[in-house]
Amino acid sequence: MNRKDVDPDFSAAAAFGARLRRLRDEKGWTQDELGTRIGCTGSHISAVETGRRPPTQQFAAGADRALGTGDRLERQSLTVRETALLEGFPEFVALEGSAAEIRLFEVGIVPGLLQTREYAEAVLSGAVRRGAITDQQADEWLVLLTKRQASLERTPPPLLYAVLDEGCVRRLVGGQRVMAAQLDRLVAFAELPSAVLQVAPFDLGERRAFDLPVTLLTLSDRSNLAYTESAQSGRLERDNRLVQPLLTAYHHLQVEAAPQAQSVAMINQLRKGTP
Repeated sequence: MNRKDVDPDFSAAAAFGARLRRLRDEKGWTQDELGTRIGCTGSHISAVETGRRPPTQQFAAGADRALGTGDRLERQSLTVRETALLEGFPEFVALEGSAAEIRLFEVGIVPGLLQTREYAEAVLSGAVRRGAITDQQADEWLVLLTKRQASLERTPPPLLYAVLDEGCVRRLVGGQRVMAAQLDRLVAFAELPSAVLQVAPFDLGERRAFDLPVTLLTLSDRSNLAYTESAQSGRLERDNRLVQPLLTAYHHLQVEAAPQAQSVAMINQLRKGTP
């Protein structure tokens, strides 16, 4: 049987999954056998062990009873549910790391894959000050962001299409020095042979296809999936009947947005206004 490697440092969910797998292996049980003892399917066990599905308190308590681990798994599951990562995001990140093509649209801030570390730290520090996340969650997010960005350096690299709402490049984040470096990063990104960068100007108005961030992945088998999120929830969509309209809307957005040369010229003009 093929086993997907799990990096326990990747996320709290991955750490829980790695521990669950180790405990199951020590018992010599298959995923189906553990699932029967807990009251779920083997595929559910697989999803938890690989970090694709976060453990509920009921699941963790059932695993503790089956494995004879007291309340250790139940207590560890609390760290998973307290994570800053939205539901569906860990599974999305795992797929993003092997996608052949990535198409993203962002509103308000530069998307994580294109952020400098200083820009990311400024965004996260603002979230901490608002009480939206804790310092520990901010650190967790930074570690994950570094791994996501590193995955873009694989060979061959994914084709990355980025459409940014104009507010992403005009909003001052972290002060002028941080913002200047971030704009430089965007210009450098646009020069990559595997990248396309476009800005959706404010005057696009109602012709802008999306009101919330969206990322579309094309996997190596040419299947497509979508990840969308709001402030409180994330959704990973695999059903092609729902993904295809988003892909079509994204193509329309690319047509309506400023071409790359014009977008880079705008960014360079904004850059002149920073130190």
